[in-house]
Amino acid sequence: MAPRRPDSVTYSIVVPVFNEEAVLPILLKRLDALMDGLDGPAETIFVDDGSTDCGSIVLRARANDDPRYRYIKLTRNFGHQIAITAGMDVASGQAVVVMDADLQDPPEVVQDMIARWKEGYEVVYARRASREGDSAFKRWTAAVFYKLLGRLSSVDIPHDVGDFRLVDRRVVDVFRSMPEQDRFVRGMFAWLGFRQTAVDFHRPERAAGVTKYPLWKMLRLAVNGLIGFSDAPLKMAIWLGLAVSTLALLFGLYAIERYLTNDVVTGWTSTVVIVSFLCGINLLMTGVMGLYIGRIYAEVKRRPLYVVEQRAGFAPAPAKAAPSAATHLAS
Repeated sequence: MAPRRPDSVTYSIVVPVFNEEAVLPILLKRLDALMDGLDGPAETIFVDDGSTDCGSIVLRARANDDPRYRYIKLTRNFGHQIAITAGMDVASGQAVVVMDADLQDPPEVVQDMIARWKEGYEVVYARRASREGDSAFKRWTAAVFYKLLGRLSSVDIPHDVGDFRLVDRRVVDVFRSMPEQDRFVRGMFAWLGFRQTAVDFHRPERAAGVTKYPLWKMLRLAVNGLIGFSDAPLKMAIWLGLAVSTLALLFGLYAIERYLTNDVVTGWTSTVVIVSFLCGINLLMTGVMGLYIGRIYAEVKRRPLYVVEQRAGFAPAPAKAAPSAATHLAS
């Protein structure tokens, strides 16, 4: 017999899912074991980020059969960071855990996070002590990214840390008030401050299926992190523009000197090289500024972060009162 729906929830586990049907049987078994071993009522919220496989059938059925599970289906693939946000928006626990569905974030580590949370820490993030299954190229690019972000970012973002973390209710409420569209969740939590600490763990290989974060998605996430938490690219544009202008001035003085001494050698090679160089720098700087302007454009449209198509396992929402005549006329 399935356990009854708790009146209050201590722990909420948010799991974004995108085409993970191969790993779901193992994941559900380990989540059952995790929630059975917790010292308070728990819920698991699956956020289906536009999956096209049969996993949605399994998750919806589990949410209907077991009151500890919730299921949200988004109308399309909005992205991993948005799916995390959608789950945190509906999480009701005093502590909210975010973890991936591929079991590279082992559910058993949550117990260690809870122990640190009870010590008074409000954000407990899981730091990767090792990365099994990752190629040398991926490990190298990840190391370069974290070093670069650490040097350029205006906030201290921990190295070798993903989105696997436990967050106190007070932090979740503040996080939900941050409406930006291009989200870099781990950077947002670092920006918030509060008392934070790490729990080290060994990151295993994916239990089944294939990665949903190819190189181009990782590059996009890296750009979001860099642009969202640093103005270094804009400063770089200023200094690079100043350097190029200085070189152009020096070359102009050299050209005048050659003209005055009647030692002018005609030719097109130097002209083509200089013009091409300056045009390339101009396009680079325009692109950097365009990234920031594009983010401003996305923000001012004020579109919702996501759209929910289906929900299962949630308590029925209270009926809303009909609007008054005065309200109706005013609208």
